[in-house]
Amino acid sequence: MGKDHFGSLAGRSILYTGAAGGLGLETTVELLRTGARVIAVDIDENKIAALETAAKGIDGLTVARLDLSDLASLRSGLDALAQAHGGFDVVINNAAIYPSKPFEAYSIEEFQLIQRINVDAGIVAVQVALPGMRAKGRGRIINISSVTISGGWADLAPYVQSKMALVGLTRAWAREFGRHGITANAVAPGAFPTDAEKIHPDLAAYERRIYEAQAIQRRGRPEDIANILMFLSSDASSFITGQTIHVDGGWVMS
Repeated sequence: MGKDHFGSLAGRSILYTGAAGGLGLETTVELLRTGARVIAVDIDENKIAALETAAKGIDGLTVARLDLSDLASLRSGLDALAQAHGGFDVVINNAAIYPSKPFEAYSIEEFQLIQRINVDAGIVAVQVALPGMRAKGRGRIINISSVTISGGWADLAPYVQSKMALVGLTRAWAREFGRHGITANAVAPGAFPTDAEKIHPDLAAYERRIYEAQAIQRRGRPEDIANILMFLSSDASSFITGQTIHVDGGWVMS
């Protein structure tokens, strides 16, 4: 699909959490190139600097330094941003933390922190965006899940729990908000070369495992995620909702 198909994004306001890191940077830049306005929520100054450099000369970027673990502050910050930007047409819940250790080594407080950042912050974002979406009769919600929800991963229990919770919310929101012209979908990326891979102690063995699992014999690229997010954000996806789309080279087939 050519990028001219994403013309419906011009002038749209996109709230994107975790937009400066990992796969977010590439997608943010591509969304800006469509003429969209992107409110990039992040707190990592090095990643923010990289995003601002990559987006230099392209209009439409607003960086919002909001701590997703502080839900009250997040809500007030997003309320102010929604008012300044005329609401949010698209919400992309992407930010996540992903500690790795055996299940019994996690405290309940760690489970709760991961849930708060990976899931509850997204709930707050949708609650802030929803009134404006309803008023416009249109909206797009995209939750970034993970290949890990399909099993086969040890030491990531709270992360997997959080990413599966996003799938459940996707379906609940799709059913409840559909009558308002609002769609909700999840994207489950496979293994992409990002900082997240550093949690694996043997990266060579990890990469071998990826190629054994995938049908397509190459590593995922940032544009693979950018393309699906632009599609799901656009009017071209208006009849797709409640789905979990695996972007993983054929790792998971369902």
